[in-house]
Amino acid sequence: MCSSCLGGWSPPLVPEPDSVRSLCTFRTLPPPPSPSPHLGRPKLPWVRVGTATCARDQPCASAGGRGARTPLAFRGHRPSRWEPSRRKGGGEMIAELVSSALGLALYLNTLSADFCYDDSRAIKTNQDLLPETPWTHIFYNDFWGTLLTHSGSHKSYRPLCTLSFRLNHAIGGLNPWSYHLVNVLLHAAVTGLFTSFSKILLGDGYWTFMAGLMFASHPIHTEAVAGIVGRADVGASLFFLLSLLCYIKHCSTRGYSARTWGWFLGTGLCAGCSMLWKEQGVTVLAVSAVYDVFVFHRLKIRQILPTIYKRKNLSLFLSISLLTFWGSSLLGARLYWMGNKPPSFSNSDNPAADSDSLLTRTLTFFYLPTKNLWLLLCPDTLSFDWSMDAVPLLKTVCDWRNLHTVAFYTGLLLLACYGLKSPNADRECDGKTVTNGKQNANGHSCLSDVEYQNSETKLSFASKVENGIKNDVSQRTQLPSTENIVVLSLSLLIIPFVPATNLFFYVGFVIAERVLYIPSMGFCLLITVGARALYVKAQKRFLKSLIFYATATLIVFYGLKTAIRNGDWQNEEMLYRSGIKVNPAKAWGNLGNVLKSQSKISEAESAYRNALYYRSNMADMLYNLGLLLQENSRFAEALHYYKLAIGSRPTLASAYLNTGIILMNQGRTEEARRTFLKCSEIPDENLKDPHAHKSSVTSCLYNLGKLYHEQGHYEEALSVYKEAIQKMPRQFAPQSLYNMMGEAYMRLSKLPEAEHWYMESLRSKTDHIPAHLTYGKLLALTGRKTEAEKLFLKAIELDPTKGNCYMHYGQFLLEEARLIEAAEMAKKAAELDSMEFDVVFNAAHMLRQASLNEAAEKYYDLAARLRPNYPAALMNLGAILHLNGRLQKAEANYLRALQLKPDDVITQSNLRKLWNIMEKQGLKTSKT
Repeated sequence: MCSSCLGGWSPPLVPEPDSVRSLCTFRTLPPPPSPSPHLGRPKLPWVRVGTATCARDQPCASAGGRGARTPLAFRGHRPSRWEPSRRKGGGEMIAELVSSALGLALYLNTLSADFCYDDSRAIKTNQDLLPETPWTHIFYNDFWGTLLTHSGSHKSYRPLCTLSFRLNHAIGGLNPWSYHLVNVLLHAAVTGLFTSFSKILLGDGYWTFMAGLMFASHPIHTEAVAGIVGRADVGASLFFLLSLLCYIKHCSTRGYSARTWGWFLGTGLCAGCSMLWKEQGVTVLAVSAVYDVFVFHRLKIRQILPTIYKRKNLSLFLSISLLTFWGSSLLGARLYWMGNKPPSFSNSDNPAADSDSLLTRTLTFFYLPTKNLWLLLCPDTLSFDWSMDAVPLLKTVCDWRNLHTVAFYTGLLLLACYGLKSPNADRECDGKTVTNGKQNANGHSCLSDVEYQNSETKLSFASKVENGIKNDVSQRTQLPSTENIVVLSLSLLIIPFVPATNLFFYVGFVIAERVLYIPSMGFCLLITVGARALYVKAQKRFLKSLIFYATATLIVFYGLKTAIRNGDWQNEEMLYRSGIKVNPAKAWGNLGNVLKSQSKISEAESAYRNALYYRSNMADMLYNLGLLLQENSRFAEALHYYKLAIGSRPTLASAYLNTGIILMNQGRTEEARRTFLKCSEIPDENLKDPHAHKSSVTSCLYNLGKLYHEQGHYEEALSVYKEAIQKMPRQFAPQSLYNMMGEAYMRLSKLPEAEHWYMESLRSKTDHIPAHLTYGKLLALTGRKTEAEKLFLKAIELDPTKGNCYMHYGQFLLEEARLIEAAEMAKKAAELDSMEFDVVFNAAHMLRQASLNEAAEKYYDLAARLRPNYPAALMNLGAILHLNGRLQKAEANYLRALQLKPDDVITQSNLRKLWNIMEKQGLKTSKT
């Protein structure tokens, strides 16, 4: 090229990457005419630029929509005199900032929300968040705190998300405000990154605004942002976009910058981080490959194999190979770390997966993506849970919903064909495909000199119209064509959703709205680019305005729906009531738990029964109803529902536990013993919550030991307690178990062992009142009276309203012959716990020993009324009446006690003595 071609000035030639190397030469064009006044474009200083020309000596607008004023900076060219200068500053970030601000503003009303639904198990009861738990456990357990290799684990390995929860817990404990704040800030950051990504595709105009605002306001995000556990999806999206943006940088610098592999390293690291927030994050590598092949290189399907075969672009082949290798490595490591086994779920979580019919499974699994797309398009009805029968199974080909499936996949195929179609006649202009002289790049064209001169103003206006750019007619980098954006949008919509399709493995849900957080990016891009295409093709200004304002209206409605839906996530009661229409069984059951916690017993019972009306075999609901009835002393009904719960789920240990407790309290000790033993033998394999199961098994063994203890079988009790200690999970509170161990050893007169376990009980819970009382008794027995009295007084200090503490202290005082003090403690105990038989009965006994017979009679009478069928209470009441001279009443109580226990020698002896006295006084007896 001679210097005269450039008017005496020649820019330095910079080597171009293979992927964008031009076949063109360089020459100059005269300065462009001033823009038409009606465009309102400000006058800008111009800088000279080298213009690419085609082989046919046609100027080619390869970067910005106007042939002579297109910078080629991304190809290594230095801008020259005819490029409009641009001021860099905060103005270029307006779209990102506005979109982020909207995403932040829409979710501010979630900051006052409580923990809801899955938040309880992932945060409130997750041991991995506690400071005493080694932080390394996070990397061995799943999202819910279960060992990843356990057969019952969900295999949801999200250590970075769990680590963020732990940091929240360390800073603010269990205050939900800080957890919600992090979620909202993450959503705002993701919105800003998505808008920046959209700008690369759509240009620096109002269509980028549209895409960013649509993503910020889409109601499908409410579960992911308002529900704290949705942070896994939001965090994964953040690193998903960072990885994708790094790869775009890698593509644009590949071949002429040493930093290109630094960007690729960033791609891999961010993809790994995205996967460690949530599993689907790894799919960004596949989306990156789609971008490289179909957007950056603009290859068509038919061109891929020839390109590989002829080795036309080794840099592309190397990048895709490295993406494949890294993706395979991440997936392989993930599979190995979770034990090389897929997760297992109950049939209610994913009914289609549990179906025996291949036809049912196939039709349902093909339909579910259609339902998900409808939620993206029209998120009118949203729910916290879509399991069970929320989406009825498709069992026959005659089901009308199959029409939706056909329409969905047909539309998807047509969109894919549109995005990947090959032009009828193509040629190369500056390394880009051109059809009939027009470059297929977002409306930019490769024109002849005459065409260029005649259509310059039209191109300026077209660029403005299509990209929504005011005051600027050129883009600094070449924008992809509409077809390219469609391909990339489809990949963003489909690829991250593939793990949820049951294609490779069954998942534990039917529909999960938070899973759509990443796919919604592709959806927002599709809607935006579709609206833009219609806008460009519309001939009348009215139609253009209609399309633009319709899109804006859609964003407004999405924002209003989001704000309203956030209100449902304020607390669990509102959330579950909002889900009754979609999933009545699950919603009513969970609502029952909330109402029960609010002491609304009748409403809670009604909610449980409503849940069972819709799904009668829900073991959890049967158990919860039984528990409600048990707590309200309706023991026969409670046993009935526990039996139904066990029939529905034979591994439900908590149902066995409560059944055994009721039977033990009813005196059916042999049935209770068998129930506890059966519970202790249930393995924790394939259980959804192995920690809760182990806790119930430990409690069963604890109660079995108490049963043996009460029967005087202390050796058997100790054996059971030791088994319970071996089986108890990390989160089980062992203080009561240790205390009972101490009592058993004390009964066996093994005082050093007893003292050891009492001290262990106090170590595990320093304010455990039973351990203070029992340890105090031991110290009193061994002569350490001062230490014993301190423990009794400490127990009273810990809970001054507990009569049992006064009772034990009174017994200590009685043994110390401090009768007046003992009597005062006895009265205090009976007044505080007037409905507790043991306290009242022992208080009466202490008062009798203190020779306060009138007061003793009052409390013996109360004890007999509390347990009218307890022989000891009736016999002691008879004895105190006997001593107080109320002979006929004494006789009646003795006789009643003998009816319940005919062979009781003490009662028989007391009755004979009473009759002798009555005969001497001339009173009529039942004997005569």
